Amino acid sequence: MKLNNIRSNEEGFTLLELLIVIVIIAILAAIVFVALDPATRFADARDARRATDVVEVLHGIKIDQVDNGGDYLTSIEALTDGTVYMIGTAASGCDDDNTSCDTNVTADTDCVDLTGLVTEGYIGKVPISPAGDVTWDATTTGYTLTVNANGTARFASCESENTTEITFVR
Repeated sequence: MKLNNIRSNEEGFTLLELLIVIVIIAILAAIVFVALDPATRFADARDARRATDVVEVLHGIKIDQVDNGGDYLTSIEALTDGTVYMIGTAASGCDDDNTSCDTNVTADTDCVDLTGLVTEGYIGKVPISPAGDVTWDATTTGYTLTVNANGTARFASCESENTTEITFVR
C-alpha cells in the first residue's frame, strides 16, 4: 500500500513547462541556423567546385599540348589570341550571359568545344558550372577560355559568388 501511495504523490511536467522547454530549444536552433548561414556555405561549395574545375581543365589542356608537341587541341588552335570564348557546344549565343560573367565573353560565334579532351582522356568530362545566377548546360558551360599570343591559356569561371574571379593561367 505504501508503494501505491508514493506513486500517487509523483507529478509529471506540466504543459506549460513542456512548452517553455520547446520554445527555448526552438530559439537555440534558430540561433545556430543563423550562425551557420547555409546560403553562404552553399555558395562557398559552388565556388570550390568551380575552382577545382578550372584547375583540372587547364591542366588537361596543357598536358594535351605537351603530348602533341606544343600544339593545342584543334578547337583551341582555331581561337583568336586575346579573345574570351565560352566553353560549350553552342554555335551562337555564347556571350548571352555576360551579365553573370566576371569577365565578358567577347566571342558570340562558336563556343570552344573541349569534348576532344574527354575523347583523348585528358579530362573525365567537360565541366558545367554549378547554377548560381544562371543555370548552365553543355551548350554554354559557365567557363571561359582565352589563349594569349605568348602561348598561355587562361581558363576562368564566369561566376564567383563569395570570392573574386576564379581563374587560372598556365
